[in-house]
Amino acid sequence: MHVVQVLNFCNASPKEYKCIFTSGATAALKLVGEAFPWSSQSSFMYTVENHNSVLGIREYPSTLYALSKGAAAFAVDIKEARCDGSRTGSFMKVSQRRVQIRSEARLLEEEPTGNAFNLFAFPSECNFSGVRFNLDLVKTIKEEKEKILEGSSHCKGCWMVLIDAAKGSTTAPPDLSKYKADFVVISFYKLFGYPTGLGALIVHNGAAKLLKKTYFSGGTVAASIADIDFVKRRERTEEFLEDGTISFLSIASIHHGFKILNTLNISAISWHTASLATYVRNMLLALRHDNGTHVCTIYGGHQSEVSCNEMGPMVAFNLKRPDGSWFGYHEVEKLASLSGIQLRTGCFCNPGACAKYLDLSHLDLLSNIEAGHVCWDDRDILNGKPTGAVRISFGYMSTFEDARKFMDFIVRSFVSLPSLNGLKYPLTPRSIPVPTEGLERESARYYLRSISVYPIKSCAGFRVDSWPLSITGLLHDREWLLKSTSGEILTQKKVPEMGNISTLIDLNLGILLVQSPRCKEKLQIELKSGSFAGRDQMDIHSQRYDVHGYGNEVDIWFGHAVGRPCNLIRSSGSNSHLCSNKRTGGICRDVETTLSFVNEAQFLLISEESVSDLNNRLSSNTQKGSHGPAIQVNAMRFRPNLVISGGKPYAEDAWSSLRIGTTHFRSLGGCNRCQMINMNPQAEVVQQSNEPLATLAAYRRVKGKIFFGVLLRCENCDKLEQDTDLWLEVGQEVYPSSD
Repeated sequence: MHVVQVLNFCNASPKEYKCIFTSGATAALKLVGEAFPWSSQSSFMYTVENHNSVLGIREYPSTLYALSKGAAAFAVDIKEARCDGSRTGSFMKVSQRRVQIRSEARLLEEEPTGNAFNLFAFPSECNFSGVRFNLDLVKTIKEEKEKILEGSSHCKGCWMVLIDAAKGSTTAPPDLSKYKADFVVISFYKLFGYPTGLGALIVHNGAAKLLKKTYFSGGTVAASIADIDFVKRRERTEEFLEDGTISFLSIASIHHGFKILNTLNISAISWHTASLATYVRNMLLALRHDNGTHVCTIYGGHQSEVSCNEMGPMVAFNLKRPDGSWFGYHEVEKLASLSGIQLRTGCFCNPGACAKYLDLSHLDLLSNIEAGHVCWDDRDILNGKPTGAVRISFGYMSTFEDARKFMDFIVRSFVSLPSLNGLKYPLTPRSIPVPTEGLERESARYYLRSISVYPIKSCAGFRVDSWPLSITGLLHDREWLLKSTSGEILTQKKVPEMGNISTLIDLNLGILLVQSPRCKEKLQIELKSGSFAGRDQMDIHSQRYDVHGYGNEVDIWFGHAVGRPCNLIRSSGSNSHLCSNKRTGGICRDVETTLSFVNEAQFLLISEESVSDLNNRLSSNTQKGSHGPAIQVNAMRFRPNLVISGGKPYAEDAWSSLRIGTTHFRSLGGCNRCQMINMNPQAEVVQQSNEPLATLAAYRRVKGKIFFGVLLRCENCDKLEQDTDLWLEVGQEVYPSSD
């Protein structure tokens, strides 16, 4: 029954085609590659716009006679022109790219003959651009190969055709009663969203007889003898090609998926999804910045060589700033996630289409690779060019409200628009403008409102009225951390329960007190203890620390508190850490002073007025219904060391230095915020939402980074001696400077 459903989906007659279930579309393509009847005179031709899983087929002949013995593999561009805007009266031209031959085994007199079997592969829909290929290619390649290959020696022999329909079949499955392809690959995950790890290869009976599968397993043989070279394979196509026990439970579930598709009707699904994609495509193309420049570049369709090509239900694009520079796709994906929108970014495992539409030459691609760019990293702009794109896709469950929400997000986050007061929104606020006049002469007065110390990295801190300074900043701040037994540094982003671990240091008693709702007993750790488990060294972000560990009793307590085995580690005061900022990623900002286990700098300063402005924006967003339920935050959500009051919101952005009492600080710039500020540790169970980071992203963003608060370095702390006291006190006046 399930085989019949699959064949019916592609309108394939059971008398002509067989269905082989595989572990996915990639496995189906792999099966074709390893079983195809390659010879030294075979050719593998494929369109540039093909998934990596198709490109990988060219590797199989390397062990099965072809590339290693002189067979050819080459990519082609398909150009189609039409006279009347329809597919009738159209003609196609194939432009051949460089032929790949890995040895010189093919001599000139050994040109392909009529006995060679060749394979041509193309996607029914490009998963990068959404451009749909004309399925007339099947007949054209089989019957008019001499005409379209323009006399090339590779046109000789018998050409077989493979359609990668994994993407295209979701809204337009190939009609195999009309287009007699030899192989068709589909993915049930892409069709229904479930089950994963299941695909199918639909193979024509004539092609199935030619497949030469070398490996055999229990399910594919009728008989074999262990100690001599004898094996008798099963005769039915499905039995011969399927390995081992197929995923019969997953196969049983596809009945329900096809039931849904048949109920909704595939034509209706195609019309619905195409309408949504067309709406988004047209809206993106219409966007302009306030200076009149285009916001969006779309790949495929309007920008393709064949503007009238049919398009699938997706839009691939990149966004530009008013000055013409690009927004990186990683930035777009990050902000979309904060707004509850899931996008795909990068090259989508389609390097040929990516290079074609982004106009990346071989030199560009090699230069990017030499610069360290690989698949799945966040190097989205190199040498002023995007290395990938953003893709939004629509399915039968997508709604117009989804499309409208996406467009609202794009306008809110990336389009510079003039506002009523003449200022640009949101580009100017996002650029965080800096006043030019000296701040010491302004009338506003600033005061230190609170001091917070966080002894254990990522655990809760405590507030004090006064506190001594040390060579690393506030005394004992971020002096401890938790490390998993595998060596991973634990943080709230990975272990939210750490936010519920409270800490307190009693300087008079010389004790660090730790509490957790998961532990009945409080933990007391002596600051000057001789009971360390031992001295060691550890690397964090390529920086080496001298550290001390503790005994089993302390580690077991923290293991209960965070729900996993871990070790408490303390930075040794005998060997201070100097940040070099030469490590990969370079998150450290303070390269001149010694640091404890902080990420970037000794101090983080937050302004009460800036927090108040943020809360006003959060309230405004809630009233507009754009960011869910109401949320308000206090300064402690940002884990500051110093909180000040006075002046205007974000005045601290312009400070180059400041003085509190007799202590001088140098500003290191804004603090780049991450999703950790979306966690609310004050609740009994740590809660997480998209706020306040989503709101901050709309007006506090510079080149993909979201800034709130400023990082500080103590200018005279490095001169502290053991017998020197330097304290900060709540209520002290703050004297900023912008020199």
